[in-house]
Amino acid sequence: MCDHKAREMADFLNELNEVQRSAVTDVEGASLIIAGAGSGKTRVLTYRIAYLLSQGVAPDNILALTFTRKAAREMKERIAKLVGEEQVRRLWMGTFHSVFARILRYEAEAAGYPSNYTIYDTQDARNVIKQIVKEMKLDDNVYKAKDLYHCISAAKNNLITAESYFSNNILVQRDKDVRRPLTGYIYRVYAQRCLKAGAMDYDDILLNTTKLFRNHPEVLDKYQLRFHYILVDEYQDTNAAQYMIVRKLAQQRGNVCVVGDDAQSIYSFRGARIENILNFRKDYPDYKIFKLERNYRSTKTIVNAANTLIEKNRNRIDKRVFSENTRGEPINVFQPLSDQEEGYRVAASIVETQARLQLMYKDFAILSRTNAQSRIFEEALRKLDIPYTIFGGPSFYERKEVKDVLAYGKLLMNPRDDEAFRRIVNVPMRGIGAATIGRIEEASVANSLPLWEVAVRADELLPDLPTGTRTKLQRFVAFMNGFAGDLTELNAYELLHRVVTASGIITSLQAENTPENISRLQNIEELLNGIREFVEENGDDTGMVTLEQYLSDISLLTAVDQSGKATDSVAVMTIHSAKGLEFEVVYIVGLEENLFPSPMAIGSQQELEEERRLFYVALTRARRNVFLSYAGTRFRWGLLHPASPSRFLDEIDAQYLDFPDGRRVPVMPRQKKPVFMASSGRNSQQDADGQSRMVPVNRARTSSSDPAAAAGDADRIRPGMTVEHQRFGRGEVIAMEGKGASARVEIQFGEAGRKLLLLKFAQLKIV
Repeated sequence: MCDHKAREMADFLNELNEVQRSAVTDVEGASLIIAGAGSGKTRVLTYRIAYLLSQGVAPDNILALTFTRKAAREMKERIAKLVGEEQVRRLWMGTFHSVFARILRYEAEAAGYPSNYTIYDTQDARNVIKQIVKEMKLDDNVYKAKDLYHCISAAKNNLITAESYFSNNILVQRDKDVRRPLTGYIYRVYAQRCLKAGAMDYDDILLNTTKLFRNHPEVLDKYQLRFHYILVDEYQDTNAAQYMIVRKLAQQRGNVCVVGDDAQSIYSFRGARIENILNFRKDYPDYKIFKLERNYRSTKTIVNAANTLIEKNRNRIDKRVFSENTRGEPINVFQPLSDQEEGYRVAASIVETQARLQLMYKDFAILSRTNAQSRIFEEALRKLDIPYTIFGGPSFYERKEVKDVLAYGKLLMNPRDDEAFRRIVNVPMRGIGAATIGRIEEASVANSLPLWEVAVRADELLPDLPTGTRTKLQRFVAFMNGFAGDLTELNAYELLHRVVTASGIITSLQAENTPENISRLQNIEELLNGIREFVEENGDDTGMVTLEQYLSDISLLTAVDQSGKATDSVAVMTIHSAKGLEFEVVYIVGLEENLFPSPMAIGSQQELEEERRLFYVALTRARRNVFLSYAGTRFRWGLLHPASPSRFLDEIDAQYLDFPDGRRVPVMPRQKKPVFMASSGRNSQQDADGQSRMVPVNRARTSSSDPAAAAGDADRIRPGMTVEHQRFGRGEVIAMEGKGASARVEIQFGEAGRKLLLLKFAQLKIV
């Protein structure tokens, strides 16, 4: 490294705090870097790699693994500023899947796959499974492709192959219990079908890498010798396959550095195992640990509140995150009467907070436990003309016209790809209908040949095919063969641009000038623009980026990578989607028992702790302000149900919370009748374990807003009475169900219409 780069490196090291500097420069042996939220994790990881390069370590001797291409790209850009572009190009850095997909192409012969294998996305994989279910004449309402795909994916992530599936008695019994006893057989056929098509799905990449290293010690030895230093980002999110690969690669040299935070392990439903980070010291007994505990992102109030929450977890690595930023405002808690009112109050608060703090809309995020909650907030934001973006919906690359164009490329690269053939053999319409495709599929199964090969040999294998149909099929084959020689001569953009133009896709969309077709044309144009950018960014001195390189890269995009360019709009997303992001102001909504935490988690200590980690992640996305919200009633399956505040609200130290209504309601849902004891201006609430603790209450407003007062008023309300609601105005009580504060009351208001309310939250006044 040249002198000025060395000086620049030294300057940057001086900007690190003491623990960060030690984590960057102490590079020998096994290291566990526990990186609290907002603690500069990415900086430490990139500087550690830059430091290794500055010490003379060759770039191709460093393996750095991330979970998103976005994270890898950001780290590469930072490292390039320190050591130069040339060294960064030679690093083995990328997502788990991109790095090991590359190794599988290099070692294709040993892996038992063609080097030009294609990668199925989720929809491709489900389509293959759906086809198998159809061929087996099974009930697709029982054997749903989506459910089967998840079962197969979970098995692969836990290193259970199609061959070993039947020896797992737990899985076999589970399949019987859910009335899908043939799941294992479908898995086996699916695996055979993928191998025949020269295709892997997303999970196959890791599974086949573990099989490659297990079955071919000489291949494993080659990569153990190549990678002198291994670095893993977000280690708490690794699954069994990722864990095993890292362990095997690190066996010879032992120079493995993992970075993560057990408090942010929230992806067990994807196969992530928190045990991987918790048990690191057992796997590497001579390990060193570095705790990055200073949060550079959030206010002291947010950090301290999050600490009081997460310390309730038993299964954790002890650390105390702290902030030296300003104290900041207390965390506001909204207590709307209904889920509809929750949407209105959050939207109104965004308008007020944006004006007060002079922020942009993109500085705000609404985070929920489930996708379904977004509807109410979408409606409320629209009514106030607040721009918003929904994250987690269908991605750009899942749109039909985009997948059609990419399928042309996949079939050109790998003629064995049956899914690509099915997709584009009649797109645009060329007279090759479902009946013809069905006959091609029958011949494919009968002769153990790919669909493309049957089409090529149609004269021989489909002698009864009508002459006109055979001619159309031959034209399609000739069309595709016309581009075969361009695979190595043209770059990805030039090739796919020619294919799209010549295929007639654009012409067919232009023929009918509808808004939908205009949108599809724009999407194809955007896809081609993206391919051009990829070629320009990744081309070598000759500017050559092959179609294979592009398709391999695009097939491995994660949801974060596909999120698109930021616009000035409020982000509406689930907390799982918000991992790794940060905002000035965050609204965490639906904090109710049986919603957050999820009802599926309440009976399990392990799952409840993950729900608590999920709440911790949500809190620590915010830089300046957090608003928490729970509704008193919520519609479920068309019926209004009372809702109880989440137990997690009660686990945050009260000193960090502010209740704008001037009250704090009982939030221990496991206790049917909260006990209130007046005591010197404070409210003593009895916990489920019988212990009392003190929570603040504003005595000046108890007459109208305290739940105990509301319960007393409820005894006097009867049908026929006129009552007043603070939001809906005056109305007549039509009917009542139940007694006391737990009663539900139906009221006919003037402009607001008929409402069904829970008396304990309604705060009604008798007029």
